[in-house]
Amino acid sequence: MKYADLHLHTSFSDGTYSPEQLVSASVKAGLSAIAVVDHDTVDGIEPVIKAASGEGLEVLAGIELSAEYQEQEVHILGYLIDYRNRELLSRLGDLKIKRRERIYKIVERLKRIGIVLNPETIFAIAGGGSVGRLHVARAMVREGIINSVYEAFHKYIGDKCPGYVLGFKFSAEEAIGLIRDIGAVPVLAHPYSLNNDELVIRFIDYGIMGLEVYYPEHTQSMINVYLSLVKKYNLLVTGGSDCHGEAKPAVRIGSMKIPYELVEKLKEAKAAIER
Repeated sequence: MKYADLHLHTSFSDGTYSPEQLVSASVKAGLSAIAVVDHDTVDGIEPVIKAASGEGLEVLAGIELSAEYQEQEVHILGYLIDYRNRELLSRLGDLKIKRRERIYKIVERLKRIGIVLNPETIFAIAGGGSVGRLHVARAMVREGIINSVYEAFHKYIGDKCPGYVLGFKFSAEEAIGLIRDIGAVPVLAHPYSLNNDELVIRFIDYGIMGLEVYYPEHTQSMINVYLSLVKKYNLLVTGGSDCHGEAKPAVRIGSMKIPYELVEKLKEAKAAIER
């Protein structure tokens, strides 16, 4: 059988793998297809496609959009996107500014509880890519403030922690609509993180076409619930490792993979949108 990992990040957002490293690891994992879904940026897609040339590895163009719903962060995956679309690039430009502003706000909140961190250290780790909380966590580890990325999220910058800041000003409905407007397929990322399956149904009303059913943090009971929703609402099924390279070394490319037939269903859905 052919397998795919449809949730991978590169150094163009908060992963550590270069396009070449990402492709090499994917080939070693025996994958036939991968999706690059960097946070709020498409800059890594073309370099990965180029790196995969001649490797027998199919690369799906994707994105993971950061959005909000009732003071809660929501991630919307977009698959088979036109990464040169002007409307998409314009919105991503806005999100890039919001992401930088968010870093300053996080640093200020951390300062209030006695943790001093230079924002320029965070931006240097991001290297011009789409900056986010994982870069903050890596900076905290580098400065010796904490011992691990996990500790940073668990104690300081995870949801509802003292250093957490939302601040994207991009609604879930807008994110889903944007992906559909550019002829791509919107999928709700890691639905367990919502802690509310009723919200999944709300997003289906907004136009979500699939659920990321297979994900490292999903238990079998969660998977069963999401599969029942997929069946009830005629949704697509996706899945992937959410590999960020050495930033989260326990999560490896291909550690969560799906049959290639689910990729074919994504393509069929995109063709239906375009008709």
